[in-house]
Amino acid sequence: MIKKLRTRFIISAMLSVAAVLGVIILILNIYNYVQMNHRIDTILELLAENSGAFPGNAGPRGEPGAHPGEESEDALPEPPDDGSAAADDGDFPPDDGSAAADNGFLPEPPDDGGFRGEDDFPGGRRESFLTAETPFETRFFTVTLDNDGTVSSSNLNNIAAVNSDDASGYALALFASGSSGGFVDGYKYRAVSSDEGTLYIFVDTSKELSAFYSVLWGSILISAGGLLLVFLMVLLLSRRALRPVEESYNKQKRFITDASHELKTPLTIIDANTDILEIENGESQWTQSIKNQVQRLTGLVEKMVLLTRMDEGSASMEMKDFSLSEAVRDTAEPYTAIAASRQKTLEIDIAGGLTLNGNEENIRRMVSLLLDNAMKYSSENGTIRLHLRAAGRSRELTVWNTADDLPQGSLDYLFERFYRLDASRNSKTGGYGIGLSVAQAIVLAHHGKISAKSDDGRSILFTVLL
Repeated sequence: MIKKLRTRFIISAMLSVAAVLGVIILILNIYNYVQMNHRIDTILELLAENSGAFPGNAGPRGEPGAHPGEESEDALPEPPDDGSAAADDGDFPPDDGSAAADNGFLPEPPDDGGFRGEDDFPGGRRESFLTAETPFETRFFTVTLDNDGTVSSSNLNNIAAVNSDDASGYALALFASGSSGGFVDGYKYRAVSSDEGTLYIFVDTSKELSAFYSVLWGSILISAGGLLLVFLMVLLLSRRALRPVEESYNKQKRFITDASHELKTPLTIIDANTDILEIENGESQWTQSIKNQVQRLTGLVEKMVLLTRMDEGSASMEMKDFSLSEAVRDTAEPYTAIAASRQKTLEIDIAGGLTLNGNEENIRRMVSLLLDNAMKYSSENGTIRLHLRAAGRSRELTVWNTADDLPQGSLDYLFERFYRLDASRNSKTGGYGIGLSVAQAIVLAHHGKISAKSDDGRSILFTVLL
């Protein structure tokens, strides 16, 4: 019992911690991914609004197939040969006192309208990650297609990993698909349409994706390590945390065991004295009442002792193969006469040839407890049905009976010890609310399942899978 409680405590604690860590990892990485996309989309928007270049840094638009280091011979004009080269005659510009070498400062660069970062963002919006270094840090290329889908130009001056054929292939494939934005082979792209054609802008996201996956896997590994550490701590501390419960439970078991032994002796004496009174004075309603009450108390003591032993795992449970069909039939048939004496009907339907590896005595006791419960709590002139059949690899035993005013749905709480759905009615029928608990303990000892439910509120069905 305590081992099961400790196991459930550890599982509950670990599931709670895992859920919290999972939510943290999810939120962290979603935020990281959103920020990454926002940064790339902002750069794409900036490039789209400036015809595929950063403000003030457009430079010459390369011809189709142009690539860094592949400029044509006439890409740069020849300087005019006017004989004014300073290197030939050693002439230098006149020293007008404006040179910065005299005061140790370099001259201010001319304001040529170059990209200044966030201040140059269109619409006056400011982004903290847009700086003067952004044009040099961003790897991108552009491809322009005519309205008929022909490559008219491309700009590969800001990337070295793509050649003109690859760039054109990307653009043509996207033009054929009609896609205007998304990811392709580690590049995020955007299509900008105009009257002259379509400009495709591709930004390399390999660095951002690498950083994203590093954070993702790092957070998962760190969380897994933290979860393992928490598991070890809970495993070590759970025993101490549950020690008061264990002590209380052990005291309860000792009390039940001691009380049971103490009760058996006086009950035996009372029963024997009652027999002597009947021999000397004859049987009367008083002696019969004493015997009935002694029998009830004896049964209660036996059930409590059995439950305690099962909880401790010390109950005698010799497992062997036996005929389940015969055991259930032999146990159920005597109840037919009992049902008839109470103006009730018992229907028995048992499939033949079913066997089980288990404890036959306890299985018979479980069937008796379910039928006793049905006899006590079925409605007046009610019907009771017992069925046994094969259900795949399992054996299914069902006990159904009519009843009055039951809650609909699952009624598994009926298996709780000393639980009575209607205390006033149970006092009349002589129930203590422990019989179903014993039945459940027997089923669980055979690694089976037992459940109770009411579909209509006018009947109850107990299902046992063994």
